[in-house]
Amino acid sequence: MNTHYPIKQVMDKKGRIVDSSYESLINEQLVKDLYYHMYRIRTFDRKAISLQRQGRLGTYAPFEGQEAAQVGSAMALQPADWMFPTYRDHGAKLTFGADMAGTFLYWNGRVEGCVPPEGRNIFPPAVPIATQLPHAAGAAWAERRKGTKNASIAYFGDGATSEGDFHEGMNFASVFKAPVVFFNQNNRYAISVPIEKQMNSETIAQKAVAYGMPGVRIDGNDCLIVYFEVMKALEEARKGQGPTLIEAVTWRTGAHTTADDPTKYRPADQGKDIVDPLLRMERFMKNNGYWDEAWVQETAERITAEIEKAVEDMESYPTPNVEDLFDHVFAEMPAQLAEQKQSYLTHLRGNQ
Repeated sequence: MNTHYPIKQVMDKKGRIVDSSYESLINEQLVKDLYYHMYRIRTFDRKAISLQRQGRLGTYAPFEGQEAAQVGSAMALQPADWMFPTYRDHGAKLTFGADMAGTFLYWNGRVEGCVPPEGRNIFPPAVPIATQLPHAAGAAWAERRKGTKNASIAYFGDGATSEGDFHEGMNFASVFKAPVVFFNQNNRYAISVPIEKQMNSETIAQKAVAYGMPGVRIDGNDCLIVYFEVMKALEEARKGQGPTLIEAVTWRTGAHTTADDPTKYRPADQGKDIVDPLLRMERFMKNNGYWDEAWVQETAERITAEIEKAVEDMESYPTPNVEDLFDHVFAEMPAQLAEQKQSYLTHLRGNQ
């Protein structure tokens, strides 16, 4: 264990409270809400993988194992806050209010999947690594200049901390005291590269020192500590205290994407000692008298019906307009692109 940045927890692997300072903040409704959203996005994730294997969805980035980190952080946000996700944070997006059918559309390459619902500030998922961090800092700074109490959260993996945009975003946010939380999900692999091969720092949280901001290291599979620490960081940001870097140590159980084979680079027994975040919350609920079999069954049925309806909506969506590929790139289409568009349309008509 790192003595300067120990991993904070509310509950251990058996669902027992290990830090009583949080006990007064915990109630049955909060715990059930966290469990509901974790179960919901787990079911969505598995359905998406199934659809991809059937050829009904494009290449997909699974997040199973990271549900506690995504749900706990997203539930700490207020409706007018800003979310800057990566390509693996659709669980956080769904928790924050993103449309489920739209999320499926995104993974089928549809631009409609990037449009947030009314009243939610959700940026399109960042596929380039770490580019969303300066965006989050800028949006947060803009909110501060406007005099609001709105904050932003930037999601990123451990590999992003080796990119220049990580350092630029952190430095900008620190200098201008932008109300932003930099939320790192350290799942210990940047695609196939283990964390010990991409940095010498003992932790990611300690990188906050260079930018004069708080750095916190938490158990990313403990949904309660994620919720409380992100909430605390957001509250400090709203008070004008500036940004916080949170390292949520977690584990991605599956592949980097559905086009990846993790057995090529991860030892077969790695991660075996990690308790599934949903099982951990289930144990916590049973230990505290919150577990209700009838409620769990009803929740599962409701979520399954919601997902099936979203799939139906996604697959019945109107055929995309191929001209969108050309029409929405520039304010005024340059001659070369107009020529390419005409050439492609002519090609399509010739094949009909």
